[in-house]
Amino acid sequence: MGAIHTFMETPHTDPNPAQWDPGLYTRAHSFVWQAAHSLVDLLNPQPGERIMDLGCGTGQLTRTLADSGATVVGVDRSPEMIEAAKAAYPGLDLRVMDALHLTSDEPLDAVFSNAALHWIPRADVVARNIVNILRPGGRFVAEFGGKGNIRTILAGLREAIHTETGRMVMNPWYFPTIAEYAAVLERAGLEVTFAQLFDRPTPGEGPDAMRNWLRMFCGTMLDAIPGEKREAVISRCEDNCRPSLFRDGVWVADYRRLRVMAIKPS
Repeated sequence: MGAIHTFMETPHTDPNPAQWDPGLYTRAHSFVWQAAHSLVDLLNPQPGERIMDLGCGTGQLTRTLADSGATVVGVDRSPEMIEAAKAAYPGLDLRVMDALHLTSDEPLDAVFSNAALHWIPRADVVARNIVNILRPGGRFVAEFGGKGNIRTILAGLREAIHTETGRMVMNPWYFPTIAEYAAVLERAGLEVTFAQLFDRPTPGEGPDAMRNWLRMFCGTMLDAIPGEKREAVISRCEDNCRPSLFRDGVWVADYRRLRVMAIKPS
């Protein structure tokens, strides 16, 4: 889920993987949606509201929003994720849709997004699209990786790839500061009413949590590495991260989250 770069390569602008693994996501990364209940509380969905769940993944939070009585559409770029979501929640409105090309059948009361927007470096395009589909007075509530997110993991992975392959890796994700992202939203025409950057150390599930995390969220980076080197990179990254992130037998990812709420002026 990031691009491998040597000094001679042109940086990619899209760190999204070519294909997601919904089974691994659901089986080993349930923390992604389980940690978002307070974000749903911030949104405070109401019966009858029209809401989009942007980057809905396998649909768990889309289901939660729909349970409030709101009319919800879940959208995700990944056909694999949408297929899995439809299988789990056949009654939901779930669609394959890219955040860079958002559309809505009618103006929305809210756009909600959890753990998705750090995959999209073109934040200005996404923000303008969100404004275009919100009604006047509509709100945008989101949480994603902020400045300093996975600092230790990324450093460990970069060192592992360089040592094993000689390649240099840049951070392919979008992890802004509060000021940077507030400016993006304000340029698009939203008024930021709440913003918070905070640490969220996140325990993994099982002894293979780190390697599962790398395989889930760094797939494109690892796929670009020759097969005989891939396991060596994963193992070396584990060794690099272990002193800081392996605590009492549990892997703990060094997450830092940016949470925002913004309103489209009436």
